[in-house]
Amino acid sequence: MIHCPSARVDVTAAARLHLGFLDLNGGLGRQFGSLGLTIDGFATRLTAERADGFSAEGMDAERALGYARTFAAARGLTGGARLQLHETIPDHAGLGSGTQLALAVGTALERLLGPAADGEVWDSRTIAQALGRGQRSGIGVGAFDQGGFLVDCGRGALQQVPPVVMRFPFPADWRVLLLLDQCGSGLHGEPEARAFDALPVFPDATVGSLCRLLLMQLVPGLIEGRLPPVADAIGQIQRAVGSHFAPVQGGCFASPAVSAALDWAAERGFVGSGQSSWGPTGFVLVADLDQARWLELNLKARFGALSALRYRVVAGHNQGAAVDPATRRAMRES
Repeated sequence: MIHCPSARVDVTAAARLHLGFLDLNGGLGRQFGSLGLTIDGFATRLTAERADGFSAEGMDAERALGYARTFAAARGLTGGARLQLHETIPDHAGLGSGTQLALAVGTALERLLGPAADGEVWDSRTIAQALGRGQRSGIGVGAFDQGGFLVDCGRGALQQVPPVVMRFPFPADWRVLLLLDQCGSGLHGEPEARAFDALPVFPDATVGSLCRLLLMQLVPGLIEGRLPPVADAIGQIQRAVGSHFAPVQGGCFASPAVSAALDWAAERGFVGSGQSSWGPTGFVLVADLDQARWLELNLKARFGALSALRYRVVAGHNQGAAVDPATRRAMRES
């Protein structure tokens, strides 16, 4: 592959929902196995320009700078870059902020500074591995590369980023109502690692049930554009996984406010609901924008203006990250 360094690179990476694990048991040699959805409404946008050293400004600048220095050292790159963070996905809310920022920075530097001396071009999985992302799930890498609804096959003996094995476009009319708890944050870092270590063994029978729901109900529903089987399957997967994590997150879902709102919605037939990753963000799948607005208005009326919850209606995002090297663009246009 011909790889021409650029003078400036713009990257926009959409957020994602992590909709649950399939196999926390790992008895067949692969563990976790994730499903997720790339969404609009939140994104990380940055610009990288060549410079003598590394610097960053904007939201999450220190985190971005850390990724840049780590990547440059791992990659053996020479030169530097100035990073401008125009927008970032909220941290520790279950929306994939860390992986999208890491991939955006690493991809920008790969395009900006050119390949290392060996001439090899690193892909997103290799970048994620170098920056310590994708340790349990490949959904964030899949969202960056492809977008849409994604399934990975878990982490195996090679300890690599789990590869995405299924990808489907999310129906254009469907919407997701996000429930954002302003007073909490999801587990991350060392507390997250300790939580996984403290979990009991995940039953084989539950693994079989979740995989059957995915293959025989959720996937056909997506292909045929039928929301009821998709919503039902996701709701069942969420509650099975949430019950398993309850001892380390204080309940089926981390946020009591989100949990109460999801229970209220489920009682009214909105069964495709749950928590993204460690939360606290919750979600509800709905058929269209009108249904999303109706549910949002009624949740606000039921739980009051003083609730810690905020709401955002989003759609599926069926494209990967936008990566625009300015030098290449100028060459194409000339």
